[in-house]
Amino acid sequence: MQHQTSLPPAEEDLRTQQAILGMLVAPDARRPWSIAEVEREIGEGASTTDALACLHAAGLIHLCGEFVFAARAAVHSDRLAL
Repeated sequence: MQHQTSLPPAEEDLRTQQAILGMLVAPDARRPWSIAEVEREIGEGASTTDALACLHAAGLIHLCGEFVFAARAAVHSDRLAL
């Protein structure tokens, strides 16, 4: 997801959150992901850190030390959307 865009910051934040959550709920996703792996896929920096914090605050992901995985409700919700 490392690319240059001219999106408003709020929309870019949402897209980063969507990308991370999409990785974590994918049917073939390995669980858990290390935060370093997420950063390699999405990009290092404040936007990834902020997105992880927002997803955690919303209860969509769990953080356990240096690992992150989707909450059961997030996985179930993603399956309902199919």
